[in-house]
Amino acid sequence: MEVQAEARSARPASGMMTGSPPSPDRLVTLANWQDAPFNRWGFTHIQDLMPTARIARGTGPVSELEPGDPADIGRVEFAGADGQKWTVAQMVDSTFTDGFLVLHRGRVVVESYRSGLAPDARHLLMSVSKSLTATLAGALIGDGRLAAADLVTDHVSELRGTSFEGCTVQHLLDMRAGTRFSEEYDDPASDVRVSEQVAGWRPRTTPDLPPSLYEYIPGLAGGSHGTAFEYRSILPDVLAWVLERAGGERFPELFSREIWSKLGAQEDAAVTVDPHGYSYVDGGICATLRDLARLGQMHLQGGYYNGRQIVQASWVRTCLQEDPALIAEFGASEHAVWAPGGMYHNYWWVLDPSRGVYTGWGIHGQQLLIHAAAEVVVAKLSTWPTPSYQDYEDLQNRAAVALAEALAAGTA
Repeated sequence: MEVQAEARSARPASGMMTGSPPSPDRLVTLANWQDAPFNRWGFTHIQDLMPTARIARGTGPVSELEPGDPADIGRVEFAGADGQKWTVAQMVDSTFTDGFLVLHRGRVVVESYRSGLAPDARHLLMSVSKSLTATLAGALIGDGRLAAADLVTDHVSELRGTSFEGCTVQHLLDMRAGTRFSEEYDDPASDVRVSEQVAGWRPRTTPDLPPSLYEYIPGLAGGSHGTAFEYRSILPDVLAWVLERAGGERFPELFSREIWSKLGAQEDAAVTVDPHGYSYVDGGICATLRDLARLGQMHLQGGYYNGRQIVQASWVRTCLQEDPALIAEFGASEHAVWAPGGMYHNYWWVLDPSRGVYTGWGIHGQQLLIHAAAEVVVAKLSTWPTPSYQDYEDLQNRAAVALAEALAAGTA
């Protein structure tokens, strides 16, 4: 595993460079890189802030994204939650967009870069990383190295006798494991923020933290598995451990071999790693906008892309299969407000199972939306000033769906 060296000094934020040395309050550091305005530089310079491991694109040719007829996003209108009229262009302008790319029938109809993002620059995907990790799980399940019904402890013996005893791979994928883990982004003492300290995303300020995620995860408390849906970011990190054992390689090499090198990606991807090399897959994968769209197009085409079946079509169908229990559990959760009738399955937010509308979602506005009925993929990279903002989440979803349907109708 190729791990880049940790940065030894703080770096100035993009757009803050002056002729004289920058003052300390204008430096991007490990303590502030997720906060506005520093995140606009931090999300595209992760390798300068913490260790990362390379996810190689391989040696094959790049799969070309051909241009299509440009869409006019200024004429595509939709109504916000409050009934206010918006255009897709207004949404893009109003939601701290760094990159916005839309594919219709595999061709590029919208491509925009802002805030210094370039086509060859990697951007942090935050929790869209979870959807990519699930895609790797689908590849291993498809060739028989893993089964959704497998017990986590059958693959990772270190978790026997912990809160993951009795937990299946599917429990992890649907966020139905019983392990307790608080996801309050505004609380520095919440589990999600403490786990970031262990993973190297924040300075270690909590006393007596385990040295790595390998030691942190077994110490988590828990209850019964297979009950209510509750979003917990640590569960994909447990899945990554399972995938490494089932696939026989560390996550960066495994993801490269099974997914990234087969896509014909334009650039290497990367994933942040803790001091002991544990891949922080719940939010730490970094990729270019175009390569993110390629992965979405692969899903849209039933796992087939770049002349090969990368993930079995049955896995993609499973992600969208309506499950009354999952729909009911999702409907009883706090997330139901922006996806009524939807569900959470295989680390995808399934907005409309019947039409094949589903999205990977990450805090600060990262999104990969697939609209199968319209044959559209929407990839958006952002740096919202706050981690979660319901109005923006709803706005991005409504805009993406409206644009997809306009493209399908020929009115964009």
